[in-house]
Amino acid sequence: MLPWKRVIRPLAALLLAAVAVTAPAASDAQAAAAPSSGWNDFTCKPSAAHPRPVVLVHGTFGNSVDNWLGLAPYLTSRGYCVFSLDYGQLPGVPFFHGLGPVEESAEQLDAYVDRVRAATGAAKVDIVGHSQGGMMPRHYLKFLGGAAEVNALIGIAPSNHGTTLGGLTALLPYFPGAEDLIDEATPALADQIAGSAFLAELNAGGDTVPGVRYTVIATRYDEVVTPYRSAFLTGPNVRNVVLQDLCAADLSEHLAIGLFDRIAFHEVANALDPDHARRTTCASVFS
Repeated sequence: MLPWKRVIRPLAALLLAAVAVTAPAASDAQAAAAPSSGWNDFTCKPSAAHPRPVVLVHGTFGNSVDNWLGLAPYLTSRGYCVFSLDYGQLPGVPFFHGLGPVEESAEQLDAYVDRVRAATGAAKVDIVGHSQGGMMPRHYLKFLGGAAEVNALIGIAPSNHGTTLGGLTALLPYFPGAEDLIDEATPALADQIAGSAFLAELNAGGDTVPGVRYTVIATRYDEVVTPYRSAFLTGPNVRNVVLQDLCAADLSEHLAIGLFDRIAFHEVANALDPDHARRTTCASVFS
């Protein structure tokens, strides 16, 4: 075995083990519970107060249930029709999705939004995505006609300009073949490395497209999307928010901000309905 494989393979195994601990796999019971609570209920019809369905897009190693056990009920209890999809599946890898090429994942999102729009009768949807799920829809908006079907994109710690993983990606050239291994085994990870060909194409000519409102909610304690400001977008109709500017006591990092941070959830609700937004503070955890 080549020396670099002795290093990369244990690191990959460690990463997968860490994800397995922090993101428990969805059970059949959990999957069945989602529609009964009004989440992924394709009979749901948007109200006059909330006329657009919300599509939730999980992150890398996530899935349509576990990623949204906090935010989906939060939004359905406020009267939204909420839907979530699985995307980026790899053969033989259950539960942990968002691993396939990002361009192909965007095509899956495109088809899913069409399904939601057909079921609900809505002309447009709003999208809320965590991590890769906040970045990947931008390919759909820019290259697959999504700008005509989406009103707003809200990214929670999105990988909009890629990540250095705290500088670790700078070490890849010192392990011959490591980049090829990542590209073959988990294409989405390769696409999200800062400076990747995918990101260069995505961000060429500007971060945004006309007609869509963008909100980015980032955390200073993000240890996955680094530096954390790489999540931010530049362009018209963009609002970049740092979680700790809303509540300095909030210590949420990359996973927590998407999984259970109600201060972040409150800011998501504001972005979905800016006309009725209420100031987000530390007390928003009780709202």
